[in-house]
Amino acid sequence: MQHARLTRRELLCAAAAGTLASPFAAHAQASAWPSKPVMMVVPFPAGGGTDAFARPLAAQFAKQTGKQLVIDNRGGAGGTVGASIASRAANDGYNLFMGAVHHTIAPSMYPKLDYDLEKDFIPLTLVAMVPQVVVVNPKRIEAANYKAFIELLRKSPGRYNYASAGSGTSHHLAGELFKQQTKTFITHIPYRGAGPALQDLISGNVDMMFDGLGSSSAHIKGGRIKALMVAGAKRNPAFPDVPCAAEVGLPDYTVTTWYGLWAPKGMPQDLQARIVDEVRKAIQTDELKAIWASNGADFPNMSQQQFGSFIHSEVTRWAAVVKASGAKLD
Repeated sequence: MQHARLTRRELLCAAAAGTLASPFAAHAQASAWPSKPVMMVVPFPAGGGTDAFARPLAAQFAKQTGKQLVIDNRGGAGGTVGASIASRAANDGYNLFMGAVHHTIAPSMYPKLDYDLEKDFIPLTLVAMVPQVVVVNPKRIEAANYKAFIELLRKSPGRYNYASAGSGTSHHLAGELFKQQTKTFITHIPYRGAGPALQDLISGNVDMMFDGLGSSSAHIKGGRIKALMVAGAKRNPAFPDVPCAAEVGLPDYTVTTWYGLWAPKGMPQDLQARIVDEVRKAIQTDELKAIWASNGADFPNMSQQQFGSFIHSEVTRWAAVVKASGAKLD
């Protein structure tokens, strides 16, 4: 009995010591991070808008820390397959998730998700914000400008189609909003990500796309696709010759694609702060500022708490859009 009492006492002392030491242990963990490569799930195939920002970020991260930020492309179901995988990862700072606006739309489009964006993840930081752009294959849609384009659509309802990164993505909802506001009909063709959709647009297998400037910008500049209108109330500095929605008679057509970084729930606060600091430092380098500007993107200065509030507001906003548009899974 004496041995048992001593053992119990020792266990209680050890537990108390562990409780007292835990803040110091967490601080040490944050200070030592990263001591090995960090995995980052990108829930779309390579070549899409998320990749356009994830890969430069990964390269800069490696320069700063001496450790790789390894991109794991996991496409499917409008980005929800990758999100599901990321939600079950260890919360030790070596598993991150780079999602997008699509993930705030998904709860309204996919009723049986096996994760909850606001409960199973910790929002870390907004990475980039870029307007949507209406782009066409110039060989399939021979329109000199937006006005001629609309005339074509209204003359032949149902003849033309648009590609998206998948059902329930911002590409899809942008198309449905466009159809609603312009009183046109275009057939939706969903893909497993913006990369494959964009490649089919460039190849001439589809007519048009409502894409984020991040993935389209290089192809617009290269003449492979043509930009007819940028969503929103002002022109984008990277494409000053492309009219904005407000100029062409669509003052309420505002669709922005944004990309953000999350961690699995349960990550210590010190470690969260360490990761956010490293990512923000990378994005604010001259190299990444130039890439972001070339892609027509902004890096809004949001705190971690503000980013969390922004996500909640986006979930609410897109739920209303889905309901009003009647968008369905294809």
